[in-house]
Amino acid sequence: MAGLPSTFQIETACLSAWPSVKTIYDRSWVWRFAHGYTKRANSVQSLDPADDGDAERRIARAAADFERQGVPPIFRVTPLAGPGILAVLDQYGWQPFEESRVLAMELAGVALDVEADVRLFEPTDPAWIDAQARMSGYSQETRTNLGILAGLIAHEAKGILLYGPDGEPAASALAIQAGGIGVYTSVVTRADARRAGHGRALMRCALAWTREAGAKVAAIQVVSANQPAARLYEQLGFTEQYRYHYRRSA
Repeated sequence: MAGLPSTFQIETACLSAWPSVKTIYDRSWVWRFAHGYTKRANSVQSLDPADDGDAERRIARAAADFERQGVPPIFRVTPLAGPGILAVLDQYGWQPFEESRVLAMELAGVALDVEADVRLFEPTDPAWIDAQARMSGYSQETRTNLGILAGLIAHEAKGILLYGPDGEPAASALAIQAGGIGVYTSVVTRADARRAGHGRALMRCALAWTREAGAKVAAIQVVSANQPAARLYEQLGFTEQYRYHYRRSA
Protein backbone atom coordinates (compact mmCIF):
# COMPACT_ATOMS: atom_id res chain seq x y z
CA MET A 1 0.00 0.00 0.00
CA ALA A 2 1.76 3.13 -1.25
CA GLY A 3 0.97 6.43 0.46
CA LEU A 4 -2.15 7.08 2.46
CA PRO A 5 -5.26 4.97 1.79
CA SER A 6 -8.34 6.19 -0.05
CA THR A 7 -11.62 7.01 1.65
CA PHE A 8 -13.01 3.66 0.48
CA GLN A 9 -10.00 1.77 1.85
CA ILE A 10 -10.27 3.48 5.24
CA GLU A 11 -14.02 2.98 5.44
CA THR A 12 -13.91 -0.72 4.63
CA ALA A 13 -11.00 -1.26 7.03
CA CYS A 14 -12.88 0.48 9.83
CA LEU A 15 -16.09 -1.41 9.11
CA SER A 16 -14.35 -4.78 9.29
CA ALA A 17 -12.20 -3.73 12.27
CA TRP A 18 -15.26 -2.82 14.34
CA PRO A 19 -17.93 -5.38 13.44
CA SER A 20 -21.66 -5.37 13.94
CA VAL A 21 -23.84 -8.17 15.25
CA LYS A 22 -26.19 -8.11 12.23
CA THR A 23 -25.60 -6.69 8.75
CA ILE A 24 -27.80 -5.99 5.72
CA TYR A 25 -26.40 -5.15 2.27
CA ASP A 26 -28.19 -3.30 -0.52
CA ARG A 27 -25.71 -3.03 -3.38
CA SER A 28 -23.02 -0.71 -1.95
CA TRP A 29 -25.16 0.34 1.01
CA VAL A 30 -24.63 -1.40 4.31
CA TRP A 31 -26.68 -1.12 7.48
CA ARG A 32 -25.37 -2.54 10.72
CA PHE A 33 -26.90 -3.39 14.08
CA ALA A 34 -25.06 -3.95 17.37
CA HIS A 35 -27.56 -3.56 20.22
CA GLY A 36 -27.09 0.22 20.07
CA TYR A 37 -23.39 0.07 21.08
CA THR A 38 -21.63 2.87 19.12
CA LYS A 39 -23.28 4.80 16.30
CA ARG A 40 -20.78 3.47 13.78
CA ALA A 41 -21.96 -0.11 14.39
CA ASN A 42 -25.64 0.96 14.40
CA SER A 43 -26.08 3.01 11.25
CA VAL A 44 -26.54 2.77 7.49
CA GLN A 45 -24.06 4.17 4.98
CA SER A 46 -23.11 4.06 1.32
CA LEU A 47 -19.70 2.94 0.08
CA ASP A 48 -20.09 4.28 -3.49
CA PRO A 49 -21.13 7.88 -4.27
CA ALA A 50 -22.49 6.72 -7.65
CA ASP A 51 -24.94 4.35 -5.95
CA ASP A 52 -27.52 6.95 -4.92
CA GLY A 53 -30.47 5.89 -7.06
CA ASP A 54 -33.88 5.07 -5.60
CA ALA A 55 -32.63 6.65 -2.38
CA GLU A 56 -36.09 7.49 -1.01
CA ARG A 57 -37.29 3.88 -1.03
CA ARG A 58 -33.99 2.51 0.25
CA ILE A 59 -33.74 4.98 3.13
CA ALA A 60 -37.34 4.23 4.11
CA ARG A 61 -36.58 0.51 4.06
CA ALA A 62 -33.47 1.05 6.21
CA ALA A 63 -35.44 3.12 8.71
CA ALA A 64 -38.05 0.38 8.98
CA ASP A 65 -35.36 -2.25 9.56
CA PHE A 66 -33.77 -0.15 12.30
CA GLU A 67 -37.13 0.29 14.01
CA ARG A 68 -37.68 -3.47 13.79
CA GLN A 69 -34.32 -4.04 15.49
CA GLY A 70 -35.21 -1.57 18.25
CA VAL A 71 -32.45 0.85 17.22
CA PRO A 72 -33.06 4.52 16.24
CA PRO A 73 -32.54 5.02 12.47
CA ILE A 74 -29.19 6.72 11.80
CA PHE A 75 -27.45 7.45 8.49
CA ARG A 76 -23.68 7.85 8.53
CA VAL A 77 -22.82 10.45 5.88
CA THR A 78 -19.27 10.15 4.50
CA PRO A 79 -17.84 11.46 1.21
CA LEU A 80 -19.06 8.14 -0.27
CA ALA A 81 -22.71 9.22 0.11
CA GLY A 82 -23.94 10.47 -3.28
CA PRO A 83 -25.99 13.63 -3.89
CA GLY A 84 -29.21 11.64 -4.29
CA ILE A 85 -28.86 10.36 -0.73
CA LEU A 86 -28.20 13.82 0.68
CA ALA A 87 -31.19 15.24 -1.19
CA VAL A 88 -33.58 12.68 0.34
CA LEU A 89 -32.15 13.09 3.83
CA ASP A 90 -32.63 16.86 3.50
CA GLN A 91 -36.12 16.49 2.02
CA TYR A 92 -37.35 14.37 4.93
CA GLY A 93 -35.63 16.40 7.62
CA TRP A 94 -32.97 13.96 8.79
CA GLN A 95 -31.02 16.15 11.21
CA PRO A 96 -27.20 16.20 11.17
CA PHE A 97 -25.27 15.68 14.39
CA GLU A 98 -21.81 14.76 15.69
CA GLU A 99 -19.30 15.53 12.97
CA SER A 100 -16.07 13.51 13.12
CA ARG A 101 -12.67 13.81 11.46
CA VAL A 102 -10.86 10.85 9.92
CA LEU A 103 -7.08 11.11 10.29
CA ALA A 104 -4.35 8.95 8.79
CA MET A 105 -0.57 8.61 8.76
CA GLU A 106 2.13 6.40 7.31
CA LEU A 107 3.92 4.22 9.84
CA ALA A 108 7.24 3.68 8.08
CA GLY A 109 10.11 5.59 9.68
CA VAL A 110 8.07 6.92 12.59
CA ALA A 111 9.81 6.69 15.98
CA LEU A 112 7.39 4.88 18.25
CA ASP A 113 9.56 3.81 21.18
CA VAL A 114 7.89 4.38 24.52
CA GLU A 115 8.99 3.86 28.11
CA ALA A 116 5.83 3.08 30.02
CA ASP A 117 4.10 0.20 31.75
CA VAL A 118 1.97 -0.93 28.82
CA ARG A 119 0.40 -4.38 28.54
CA LEU A 120 -1.38 -6.10 25.67
CA PHE A 121 -4.48 -8.26 26.00
CA GLU A 122 -6.73 -10.23 23.73
CA PRO A 123 -9.82 -8.05 23.08
CA THR A 124 -12.05 -10.57 24.86
CA ASP A 125 -9.89 -10.66 28.01
CA PRO A 126 -12.07 -9.58 30.98
CA ALA A 127 -9.09 -7.66 32.43
CA TRP A 128 -9.07 -5.31 29.44
CA ILE A 129 -12.85 -5.16 29.05
CA ASP A 130 -13.39 -4.36 32.74
CA ALA A 131 -10.72 -1.64 32.78
CA GLN A 132 -12.08 -0.11 29.57
CA ALA A 133 -15.62 -0.15 30.98
CA ARG A 134 -14.57 1.47 34.27
CA MET A 135 -12.60 4.28 32.62
CA SER A 136 -15.39 4.93 30.12
CA GLY A 137 -18.15 4.86 32.74
CA TYR A 138 -20.05 2.07 30.97
CA SER A 139 -23.17 0.49 32.38
CA GLN A 140 -23.23 -3.28 32.80
CA GLU A 141 -25.28 -3.57 29.60
CA THR A 142 -22.76 -1.53 27.62
CA ARG A 143 -19.88 -3.54 29.09
CA THR A 144 -21.62 -6.73 27.97
CA ASN A 145 -22.11 -5.38 24.45
CA LEU A 146 -18.44 -4.37 24.28
CA GLY A 147 -17.48 -7.94 25.09
CA ILE A 148 -19.82 -9.28 22.40
CA LEU A 149 -18.39 -7.01 19.69
CA ALA A 150 -14.80 -7.64 20.79
CA GLY A 151 -15.44 -11.35 20.32
CA LEU A 152 -16.58 -10.74 16.73
CA ILE A 153 -13.38 -9.01 15.56
CA ALA A 154 -11.87 -11.21 12.85
CA HIS A 155 -8.65 -9.25 12.35
CA GLU A 156 -5.60 -9.47 14.60
CA ALA A 157 -6.30 -7.11 17.48
CA LYS A 158 -5.09 -6.15 20.96
CA GLY A 159 -6.64 -4.42 23.92
CA ILE A 160 -3.99 -2.11 25.37
CA LEU A 161 -3.72 -0.85 28.93
CA LEU A 162 -1.23 1.70 30.20
CA TYR A 163 -0.64 1.56 33.95
CA GLY A 164 0.04 4.65 36.03
CA PRO A 165 2.43 5.12 38.96
CA ASP A 166 -0.31 3.86 41.30
CA GLY A 167 -0.27 0.50 39.54
CA GLU A 168 -3.80 0.96 38.20
CA PRO A 169 -4.83 1.23 34.52
CA ALA A 170 -4.60 4.90 33.50
CA ALA A 171 -5.42 4.67 29.77
CA SER A 172 -6.91 2.14 27.38
CA ALA A 173 -7.35 1.54 23.66
CA LEU A 174 -8.23 -1.15 21.16
CA ALA A 175 -5.85 -1.58 18.20
CA ILE A 176 -6.71 -3.62 15.09
CA GLN A 177 -4.52 -4.54 12.12
CA ALA A 178 -7.07 -4.54 9.28
CA GLY A 179 -5.46 -5.54 6.00
CA GLY A 180 -2.45 -3.25 6.27
CA ILE A 181 -4.29 -0.40 8.01
CA GLY A 182 -3.98 0.11 11.75
CA VAL A 183 -7.35 1.10 13.21
CA TYR A 184 -7.74 2.42 16.76
CA THR A 185 -10.87 2.78 18.84
CA SER A 186 -12.05 2.96 22.47
CA VAL A 187 -9.20 5.36 23.31
CA VAL A 188 -9.77 6.67 26.84
CA THR A 189 -7.73 8.06 29.75
CA ARG A 190 -8.90 7.72 33.34
CA ALA A 191 -10.51 11.01 34.46
CA ASP A 192 -8.09 11.64 37.34
CA ALA A 193 -5.01 10.71 35.26
CA ARG A 194 -5.41 13.13 32.34
CA ARG A 195 -2.83 15.68 31.19
CA ALA A 196 0.02 13.44 32.31
CA GLY A 197 1.09 12.12 28.89
CA HIS A 198 -0.64 8.77 29.26
CA GLY A 199 -2.69 9.15 26.08
CA ARG A 200 0.39 9.92 24.00
CA ALA A 201 2.33 6.95 25.41
CA LEU A 202 -0.67 4.68 24.90
CA MET A 203 -1.10 5.69 21.26
CA ARG A 204 2.61 5.32 20.52
CA CYS A 205 2.39 1.77 21.81
CA ALA A 206 -0.76 1.12 19.75
CA LEU A 207 0.90 2.46 16.60
CA ALA A 208 4.02 0.40 17.27
CA TRP A 209 2.05 -2.80 17.77
CA THR A 210 0.04 -2.42 14.56
CA ARG A 211 3.22 -1.65 12.61
CA GLU A 212 4.85 -4.80 14.01
CA ALA A 213 1.69 -6.72 13.07
CA GLY A 214 2.03 -5.63 9.44
CA ALA A 215 0.20 -2.31 9.13
CA LYS A 216 1.75 0.22 6.76
CA VAL A 217 -0.57 3.10 7.61
CA ALA A 218 -2.76 4.12 10.53
CA ALA A 219 -6.27 5.60 10.60
CA ILE A 220 -8.31 6.98 13.47
CA GLN A 221 -11.66 8.73 13.84
CA VAL A 222 -12.14 11.57 16.32
CA VAL A 223 -15.17 13.71 17.07
CA SER A 224 -14.49 17.20 15.67
CA ALA A 225 -15.40 18.84 18.98
CA ASN A 226 -12.74 16.79 20.81
CA GLN A 227 -9.93 19.21 20.06
CA PRO A 228 -7.46 17.90 22.70
CA ALA A 229 -7.60 14.39 21.19
CA ALA A 230 -7.27 15.76 17.65
CA ARG A 231 -4.20 17.81 18.66
CA LEU A 232 -2.62 14.72 20.21
CA TYR A 233 -3.14 12.68 17.06
CA GLU A 234 -1.81 15.46 14.84
CA GLN A 235 1.30 15.75 17.03
CA LEU A 236 1.84 12.02 16.53
CA GLY A 237 1.81 12.56 12.75
CA PHE A 238 -1.82 12.08 11.72
CA THR A 239 -3.34 14.38 9.09
CA GLU A 240 -7.00 14.85 8.22
CA GLN A 241 -8.27 12.90 5.22
CA TYR A 242 -12.01 13.63 5.33
CA ARG A 243 -14.96 14.22 7.64
CA TYR A 244 -18.28 12.51 8.22
CA HIS A 245 -21.40 13.13 10.28
CA TYR A 246 -24.55 11.33 11.30
CA ARG A 247 -28.20 12.07 10.42
CA ARG A 248 -31.13 11.03 12.59
CA SER A 249 -34.67 10.74 11.29
CA ALA A 250 -37.12 13.50 12.13
